[in-house]
Amino acid sequence: MRAWILAGVVALAAVPAAAAVQPDAAAAIARAEAAAQEAAALRDQWTPTIAALHAAHAAAAKGDTAAARRFADRATLLAGLSIRQAREQAQLWRSAVPQ
Repeated sequence: MRAWILAGVVALAAVPAAAAVQPDAAAAIARAEAAAQEAAALRDQWTPTIAALHAAHAAAAKGDTAAARRFADRATLLAGLSIRQAREQAQLWRSAVPQ
């Protein structure tokens, strides 16, 4: 495991910092958008998720990739929580209905 971590550090050191951060932020935003779409498909999309996603796009447009990644990670987390809530509520509803 340490060999993988060391290899990752060496690989990142070989790439310029700006080039390494930009695709990382774009990937984080893409993950957040996918999670938000899944939450929307379950009809359980939270407004703070959308706000964080908009903030991620705005930060990326300004070139602040660190903030873009932070906001995208927050949007991904919130979308994941809303997906979990939707699935749990669907199960709870089924078990709450009298047979």
